[in-house]
Amino acid sequence: MTSVQQARETLGVRLRELRRQANLTGLELARLAGWDNSKVSRYEHGKQTPSEQDIHTWCALTNAPHDIADLIASVRSVEAAWLEWKRVQSHHAQRKIARVEAESKFIRGYDPDLIPGLLQTRDYATAVLRECVRFIGGPDDLGAAVAVRMERQQVLRKGQRRFHFLIAEQALYTTVGSDGVMTGQLEYLAAQVRSSRFAIGIIPRTAQFRVPATNFLMYDAGHVRVETVSAELTISQPREVVLYEKAFQILAKHAAKGEAARALIFEALEARTR
Repeated sequence: MTSVQQARETLGVRLRELRRQANLTGLELARLAGWDNSKVSRYEHGKQTPSEQDIHTWCALTNAPHDIADLIASVRSVEAAWLEWKRVQSHHAQRKIARVEAESKFIRGYDPDLIPGLLQTRDYATAVLRECVRFIGGPDDLGAAVAVRMERQQVLRKGQRRFHFLIAEQALYTTVGSDGVMTGQLEYLAAQVRSSRFAIGIIPRTAQFRVPATNFLMYDAGHVRVETVSAELTISQPREVVLYEKAFQILAKHAAKGEAARALIFEALEARTR
């Protein structure tokens, strides 16, 4: 579950409490508001974010005018967290990410299915972004997006930054592009394990489950970026950032490092080149 979904559900719980305090059923509230019968349920179960006007209506019908400002703030927080995936994949968005990376001193990331963007070869990045463009649709600025992703990797070689990447072993086997693309990517990754610029850990497929986690990138201790199917989520609430910090530390304890990590990469490479 993403933090945005959690925020929606938390908002829904608060709305449900107001309705119950007013001794109204969901159907009664919908009728009084002139809404479709399922609208109240969608809001209360976090399936949909209410509009600000709907918040005003809800509070008026449940006699809770003092809750309007706080609830609207919650709605705006949920809406602000989401960016359309088309913007994320565009070269303009790639440049925005590059600026954040250039301003950070410590970058950490975890990916369960793919090689992280900062460690991708050009062929691998092209194949990933091509599939994203094909899936989402919209303007095809693949060439520009790939170029900027490659430019972003300059951050690995400049300044006094530190990097720590955790990659699930499955990512070594997920076929991106072709066997040739994967061979080049795995050989490059194996070489980077010995780099003094950053740490790379491979989490074995047999590692014990300890934490539910999707892909994420942490920039210093300020904020976290998570990519979902339809959007990019930026997390900056301190209490939420702390959870990602905790997740990263747990995952890192299970990761193979150094020559053990290289061994896992070479196993995947051997399976690919048989």
